[in-house]
Amino acid sequence: MKTNIRLFAACAVIAAGGAMASAQNTNSGYFLDGYNYRYQMNPAFGNDMNFVSFPVLGNINAAMRGNIHMTDIYHVVDGRTVLFTNPEVSSSFLNGLSSTSKLGLDMKINVLSGGFKAWGGYNTISINARADVHAGVPKTLFEMAKLGLSNRSYDIHNLNASAMGYAEIALNHSRDIKQVPGLRAGAAVKFLIGFANVQANFKEADLTLGEDAWTGTTNADIYANLGGFQYETKTRDDGRRYVSGMNMDGDGSVGPNGFGMSFDLGATYKWRDFNFSLGVLDLGWISWFDTMHASTNGSRTVSTDKYIFNADEDASNSFESEWDRLSDDLAELYQLTDNGNTGTRNVGLGATLNVGVDYALPYYRRLHFGLLSSSRFQSNYTWTEVRISANVNPVDCFSADANVAFGTFGTSFGWMLNFNHRYFNIFLGMDHTLGKLSKEGIPLNSNASMNFGINFPF
Repeated sequence: MKTNIRLFAACAVIAAGGAMASAQNTNSGYFLDGYNYRYQMNPAFGNDMNFVSFPVLGNINAAMRGNIHMTDIYHVVDGRTVLFTNPEVSSSFLNGLSSTSKLGLDMKINVLSGGFKAWGGYNTISINARADVHAGVPKTLFEMAKLGLSNRSYDIHNLNASAMGYAEIALNHSRDIKQVPGLRAGAAVKFLIGFANVQANFKEADLTLGEDAWTGTTNADIYANLGGFQYETKTRDDGRRYVSGMNMDGDGSVGPNGFGMSFDLGATYKWRDFNFSLGVLDLGWISWFDTMHASTNGSRTVSTDKYIFNADEDASNSFESEWDRLSDDLAELYQLTDNGNTGTRNVGLGATLNVGVDYALPYYRRLHFGLLSSSRFQSNYTWTEVRISANVNPVDCFSADANVAFGTFGTSFGWMLNFNHRYFNIFLGMDHTLGKLSKEGIPLNSNASMNFGINFPF
C-alpha cells in the first residue's frame, strides 16, 4: 500500500502487462480452416478430424491490450529516458490520454484437450488454466501526478484493478440441425475451480489540495480470496486502526478458494457462399469463499494539515517533497477498515459476444474473407473490436490468414499460420503483432498477443 502515486500509472502498465485483454482466445483463428480450437470462440464449430493435444503445449494464449502505452509513461529527454512526471516533459501528452486508461493481461493454457466425432456431432473435452489481470486508471490521476498545484481539486473515481486465476473443465458438443438445412448449433458446459481472486475498486476520491490543508472524500472496497491472505493494520494517533498493507503470512495454504460454472452457446448458418455465426462465451460465475474484505464502509472524509503544499519548487514544502510524504501515507489517508472474513461472494466471469460472417470466393473456395465483431462485457473492463481477415487454404496441410482489427484499443494487425499434416499439427499466430521494443525488450505499444500449439490429429 505504501506506493509512490507518481509511479502508479507506470507500475500499473508494467504489472498488468498492458491490456484489457480480453477474451482468452486468438480471434485470428476464428475463420481459419484446420485450426482445431475454433470451438473455443464459437461452440458450434467442429473439426474434420479427431485430435488430442500435446499436454500443456496444445494451445497457449497470452494477450495484453490497452489504450495507454509505455511511450505515454516514459519519455526521452536529451537522450535520457524519464518518467512523465519529469518537469522537462511537456504536459501536452495528457491531451492524448483517454478519460480512463484500460490495461490488462490475460492468459489461457490448455493442459489437455481432445476432440472426436460421436453422438451425431463433434465433441471436445478440455482442461484449461486461466488468469486475468485488469486495471482501470482515470486520467485525473495522471493529471494530479503531473500538474500538482496547477489544479486545486481532483475527482479521481473508478480507479480499479482485478486479478483472477482459475481452472476449467469444459465439455462441448456441436451438430448440424437436420430440420433446418445449413444450421449448426453447439454448446459447452464448464466446471470452474477458483484459486485466487483480488478485486479493488476505489469508487471515489474527491481531493482538494491547498497550501494550508488537504481534504479528501474517499470510498473504496478491496475483496481478496487467496489462501493465507491477511491485511496488515496500523493504529493512528486517534486510536483508529486502518489497513496499511497486505501479506501472505497466514497458514500459507494453497488450493481451491471457489467453485463455479459457465456456459458457451453458439450457432452457424450457411447460405450460398456466406456462413453466418454467433457465439456467446463464459456465461457464468465463481462463488468465492473466505472473502477478506477491506473497506471505507461508505464515503469517508479526511482533512489534515499534515501536508502543506507550496507552489514554490525551491521551498522545503514544495509540491514535489510534500507529495512524496503524502503518497507514502496514502494508506493512512484512505483509512480502509479490515472487515475480516465476510464469507462467500459470487463473481461473474464477464461474457464475450462473437458475431461473424464468412464469404468464400465462388471461383476459388480455398480463399475466403471474414468479418468478426467481438465484444467483452465485464463492468469497468468492457471492450469491443471489429476484425477483417483474409483466409487461405492452398493445400490441405497448410492454412494461413492475415487480418486487421479496429476497436477500443486502436488499430492492430494479426496473422496465423497453421500446419495440419496427418497425425501432426502446429500453429502460431498473433492478434496484435509486436511493434517496437524498448532496449529491455518491453513492447512500447501495450497491445500484443501470442497463440501457439501442438496437436495430434487422427
